[in-house]
Amino acid sequence: MNGEDQEFWDRVCQDLIEESQRAISPLIGSPEGGEIVKMGADGTPTTHIDLVAEKKVMDVLNEVDRPLTLISEEIGEVNIGEGQPEAILVVDPLDGTSNAVKQIPAYGISVAVAPITPGSNGPLTIEDIQMGVVKNYATDDIYKAFKGKGAFLNGEKVSPSAKQDLSSISMGAYVYRMDMSKIEVLCKSVRRMRILGAVAIEISYVANGTYEAFVDVRDNLRVVDVAAAKLIVEESGGVVTDSQGNTLNGKLNVLEKTSLIAACNTEIHDEIMKIWEGI
Repeated sequence: MNGEDQEFWDRVCQDLIEESQRAISPLIGSPEGGEIVKMGADGTPTTHIDLVAEKKVMDVLNEVDRPLTLISEEIGEVNIGEGQPEAILVVDPLDGTSNAVKQIPAYGISVAVAPITPGSNGPLTIEDIQMGVVKNYATDDIYKAFKGKGAFLNGEKVSPSAKQDLSSISMGAYVYRMDMSKIEVLCKSVRRMRILGAVAIEISYVANGTYEAFVDVRDNLRVVDVAAAKLIVEESGGVVTDSQGNTLNGKLNVLEKTSLIAACNTEIHDEIMKIWEGI
């Protein structure tokens, strides 16, 4: 992504985030926001607040003067504009929907941008993401990364924690419908566990040392939910793999699933892997 394209898509993401946040604000903490209105393209229920967020995403992108492809968990995949798309935008319009409805301060938006090279063959993967933005609407914190150029929190460059002792770290996790016998040893090996229910935000926490690690080992994590946060952690200097230790390379579509282990450094990542492989 050259400098001109980076500036263009950065402005698009900023407009998208600001307009979406404004649209959902009246529904934060309201029962109306949590009403289920349909099933999303990913097969999970869509609430009223999700629908409002995604509609605003569509409204903003329909005004963009470049053709693009939107991938979003509610609507699926849709081409916007005339001509060959110049980029794929992978958007989770509302990360942490339940938190937003209950006013728990961990909810926001995730936007990832993957430029499409003219004449390229085959579907793009999460490795093709060149820009990622995650905003926690409750705190107004914005995590952002550009491939090869580092990661930032509210405009300031960040780096992950330097801790190397697993027993001293804070770790986030997503354990809903998880066999707890498989993760109990890992939970007992760290200093603190946090479960906030906002995956993109929690993965991004690894980039600046809020967490030392985040794990979701159910093999049921949507690639679209982590596309931006993965880049943010990696550009900060952290490590992101699946539960087998492999680089994430899932295709950019709404049905692609993965597991994920994000860590502040290779030492912590290796310690987590040793425990997980021994379970």
